[in-house]
Amino acid sequence: MEKHTGCVSTDGSVMHALSPDKCDIDILDNGRTINDFIDDKIKELGSQESEEPFYVVDLDSMFKRHIRWLTNLPRVKPFYAVKCNSTPAVLRMLSALDTGFDCASKCEIRLALSLGVTPDKIIYAHPTKPPSHIRYACAHGVDMMTFDSEDELLKIALCHAKAKLVLRITVDDSKSLVRLSSKFGAKLVAVGKLLERAGELGLEVIGVSFHVGSGCTGRLAFKHAIADARHVFDIAKLYGVQMSLLDIGGGFPGREDFQVKFEEFSEVINGALDELFPPDSGVQIIAEPGRYYVESAFTLTANVIAKRVVIEDMDEHSNDEENSHNRMMMYYLNDGVYGSLSCLINDTGHNEVEPYLHRAVESSEQRYRSTIWGPTCDSSDKVTDNCWIPELYVGDWLLINNMGAYSVSISSDFNGFEKAHIYPVVTAETCHALNLSSIYNIIY
Repeated sequence: MEKHTGCVSTDGSVMHALSPDKCDIDILDNGRTINDFIDDKIKELGSQESEEPFYVVDLDSMFKRHIRWLTNLPRVKPFYAVKCNSTPAVLRMLSALDTGFDCASKCEIRLALSLGVTPDKIIYAHPTKPPSHIRYACAHGVDMMTFDSEDELLKIALCHAKAKLVLRITVDDSKSLVRLSSKFGAKLVAVGKLLERAGELGLEVIGVSFHVGSGCTGRLAFKHAIADARHVFDIAKLYGVQMSLLDIGGGFPGREDFQVKFEEFSEVINGALDELFPPDSGVQIIAEPGRYYVESAFTLTANVIAKRVVIEDMDEHSNDEENSHNRMMMYYLNDGVYGSLSCLINDTGHNEVEPYLHRAVESSEQRYRSTIWGPTCDSSDKVTDNCWIPELYVGDWLLINNMGAYSVSISSDFNGFEKAHIYPVVTAETCHALNLSSIYNIIY
C-alpha cells in the first residue's frame, strides 16, 4: 500500500485531504474494469462458501459527475444531500472534490465532521429540527440552517442565536415524482411576517432555499422557483434585510435514462440565474444534489438462493416448447425490499429495477415469465414480477444498476439477513489525479 500526503489541484481549486481514519478502497489498475472486480469478488465469495450480497461503488463515476456539474453549473456550489447515501467512502470522495454537505440531523452533522468536513461546508437543511440537534450544531460551529415557520425561529433563538438562517419557501413541485412542498416551505404571503419576527428575535436571515421535488420531470420548475426566490429577496429589502445566499435545492437526475437530461435543467437554471441573480449581484448560489452524484455509481450484486417452478394451465398433450409458455419461474434473492431494494417501496423516484444475469446469456436461450422475490418471510418482499429472463439456478448472481440513491441509507436487516457489503473502487488514474491515497486505505 502506498501513501501520499498533501493537497492536489485539478482546476486551480484545492482538493482537501481528510482525517487519518480511513476506509478501504480497491484500485482498478492494469486495465481492470468494474466487471473484472465483480468477477473476482464472486469467485472469492465462492471459495469462502459465502453468497452475501454486495455493492460495488464506482468512484470514477462520481468524479465524472462532479466535472459535469462544474461544467454545466459553474456558479452553483453543490452541497451533497447526506441523507441520500451516507457511505463514508462516498462522503470522503465528495469532500476531496471540495463539495459542501446538506445534513438533516445531528447524526449526519456528526458523521460529516468526523470525516474532516469543516463546519462552514455544512448547511443544516431541515426546516423542522429537534432543539437538541440545533444545540449540537451550535456547539460544533454549524451556523447555516433553514427554517419555514415562526415556531422554528423561536427554537433557534433559544438554541442557536448566532445562526445564519435560510428561509425555505414552498414552490410548485407538481412535476416531480416526490413532492415536498406539502410538508415543508413557507408560502410567499407569509414571508414578510417571518422576516419581521426574525428581526424581533435578533436572528440573521441570509438567504432563501427551495426544493422543486425529487425526480423533477419539468425543467421549467427551476425557472419558476428562482423567480419566486427573487420575489422573496425583494420583500426582504423592504424589511431592511440584505440577503446573500440562494439555495436551489435538489431534484437533479441521477441516471442517464431519466426523461429530462441534467444539461436541460442546467440551461434553464443558468438562464434564470443570469436574469434574476446576475454574477454582480453578490449572491452566492448553492444546491443540494443527492441522487445526481450517487445513483448511477452503485451496482448491487445479489445471489439466487432458491427457486420454484409454477406450471399454469398445462395441457398433457402439449410439447415441452409449448409448455414453456405456461411455466412461471419464481426466484428468491438474498436481498430484497427490506434491504438494498427498499427504494422500491420507499422512493417514488425509483419504483422498478431491471436485474440481469452476471453470467453470459446466449440470445437463443429460452426466456420464462419470472417473479423475483426477496429473502424474507413477508409476501410484500417482491423485487419484480412478470419479467422474461432465461432460467436461473440456485447460486446464480444477478446485477442491478443505479442502486446508489436511498438504498444503503434506508435498508434494514429484517429477518436477520445481512445488509449488502460495500466495495468502493476507483481507477489508478483517478486515484493519482485526486491523491486519494491520502484519504483511503488503498488495496491493489
